Amino acid sequence: MMSGSALFFSSLLSSSPFTFRKLAGCTLFITGASRGIGKAIALKAAKDGANIVIAAKTAEPHPTLPGTIYTAAEEIEAAGGKALPCIVNVREEQQIINAVEKAVKTFGGIDILVNNASAISLTGTLETATKKVNLMMDVNVRGTYLTSKACLPYLRKGKNPHILNLSPPMNLNPMWFKNHCAYTISKYGMSMCVLGMAEEFRGEVAVNALWPKTAIHTAAMDMLGGAGIEKQCRKTDILADAAYCILTKPKTYTGNFIIDEVLLREEGVKDFDVYAIAPGHPLMPDFFLDVEIGTTAVKQEGYGAAQEEKKVSRSQQEGADAAKVKTESAVAMPAGPVAETFRVIQEAVTEEYMRRTQGIFQFELSGDGGGTWYIDLKTKGGSAGFGKPPVTADVVMSMSSADFVKMFTGKLKPTLAFMTGRLKIEGNMALAIKLEKMLSQLNSKL
Repeated sequence: MMSGSALFFSSLLSSSPFTFRKLAGCTLFITGASRGIGKAIALKAAKDGANIVIAAKTAEPHPTLPGTIYTAAEEIEAAGGKALPCIVNVREEQQIINAVEKAVKTFGGIDILVNNASAISLTGTLETATKKVNLMMDVNVRGTYLTSKACLPYLRKGKNPHILNLSPPMNLNPMWFKNHCAYTISKYGMSMCVLGMAEEFRGEVAVNALWPKTAIHTAAMDMLGGAGIEKQCRKTDILADAAYCILTKPKTYTGNFIIDEVLLREEGVKDFDVYAIAPGHPLMPDFFLDVEIGTTAVKQEGYGAAQEEKKVSRSQQEGADAAKVKTESAVAMPAGPVAETFRVIQEAVTEEYMRRTQGIFQFELSGDGGGTWYIDLKTKGGSAGFGKPPVTADVVMSMSSADFVKMFTGKLKPTLAFMTGRLKIEGNMALAIKLEKMLSQLNSKL
């Protein structure tokens, strides 16, 4: 028989390095905690007996998104924590201030701030409406800054104060800017808050950034990637575990840009299949990571002089490719892998594909066999081939001929091509997502 104290101690420990109740009694203010990553971090802390301030917009059930601040509060209480649901739109400074004051009055202070709320629009400069630009800048940059500002006076008095921003290391490779410039600026703005505030409050409050190595399955990812995308994602649990590791470190651990998997490996985690939605399925890398990350804290370095030679050669190649495309488009249909791919697509078009898709796709391809090509899955009978579509395209996709062939033979996922800058999409993004579903059925024929 174990003694009462032994039983109590045993309940605090398990084989996991993350289950000791280090956050018991701590107060966490988490933006966007009604669902997704924010809620996962909240539930992780709740298991320790932490106080959670759910600072999010959703008070009434959303027609398409799961959860409200009140349903999240119920889950947090059930997990062992104390919850304070607060209606907060981080675009409204007074709502932030009111929630902070209510948190302090309820729990006596704030020990940890997690800036998780974020807005996304993966569109180019000309396709991004001004209201979308304002949304991303207001939520991602301004919201993070103002929430941090409101919490800092109380954080400085906290037990082991931390600010954690869900934002990436600032990779200045131009590929992460060219397809979604406004979004990148807004996320890097969150990261710049880490750089500045970590130094400004060094010794008082730890300020760090956390970013996933792979795509994470959330409602936002479902909207961006469509049905089936979850197989390429990990669960939110991996970020919750990584956040827990960071938030339980001393406040001297500051100014770091942390990748979830790298940190967890250093903490002794070996089995990452437990985090996968579909264990064994290839995972999609997340935005802003174009190199293998081998250390926890990523240093911020320029992407200029060292890349100049590559930039010049790339520019010359693109110029040559463009000239080649112009020449080829003036002659008969090119031969080769691209033409063969479109021939197979033409033969594979069915009424079922058309009924499910209802879209016209135009492809601007550079390199061998390039030029303008199309797939018409809207006009009666359907068609695919060289030249412009019979009517205006709903979606225009630009990429190299080599990547096009890889995409249509299952060797390159359209989502991955887009995220890594190898595919540019203009027009109806939802239709572009439908194309990936069609490709999965065509691959056996290509």
